[in-house]
Amino acid sequence: MIEPEITRDSIDRIAPTRCPAGRFVMRQRWAHLLFLHWAVPAEMILPMLPADLELDTYQGQAYIGLVPFTMTGIRPVLLPAFPPLSNFHEVNVRTYVTYQGQNPGVWFFSLDAANRTAVRIARAWFKLPYYSAAITLAEPQNRIEYASKRLGSQVSPAGCKIVYTPNGLAHTAQPGTLDHFLVERYLLYAYKNGALYRGQVHHASYPIQTAEVSFLEETLTAASGIIRPDIPPLIHYASEV
Repeated sequence: MIEPEITRDSIDRIAPTRCPAGRFVMRQRWAHLLFLHWAVPAEMILPMLPADLELDTYQGQAYIGLVPFTMTGIRPVLLPAFPPLSNFHEVNVRTYVTYQGQNPGVWFFSLDAANRTAVRIARAWFKLPYYSAAITLAEPQNRIEYASKRLGSQVSPAGCKIVYTPNGLAHTAQPGTLDHFLVERYLLYAYKNGALYRGQVHHASYPIQTAEVSFLEETLTAASGIIRPDIPPLIHYASEV
């Protein structure tokens, strides 16, 4: 796992992890979350953010992430799940931001999902850059094989193929570490028609493990305009929340 060194900063990173006082509007389950991160120059990411947001860094270093996972049981509160709409795979490209120097959260460059109806709803309701994709997730023996291909894209290929094997004991990330900075994010931001939107999720801390990635091929970061370094990523895995 990543070095346990703890950094001190002026941003409250614990408050967003607490259960908010507001009303829940949706419930869902996330499983097989693979967090792949690369350090990138801040000056590459800054021009891609809305003026209202600041880039969040760890010890001065910016990061971009590629996160494939699967979602089940997505439903409005008080309603039952409807499998054709409630279960699908997703992969997102992201970085980390703050608002007015606080409220650390996620900025999504893209979110590819294997459900056209969910994509339309998420684009309209949550103002997020969702795309329809054909995605498969297989679990032969102890490894996980994940593949995604964006559909209807008129710009450039956008997809990924990842084969990995989770290993190690699960634990929760300690506040102040790079593990916590990269994984424990509970706020998300979106920007549309000159307006900034913020949403919040709540769940137990991620049970993170290490993982061995035996194959990684992806064009999703490039499709978002990001040139990531051609080096192995930082890797975290969480079975589910």
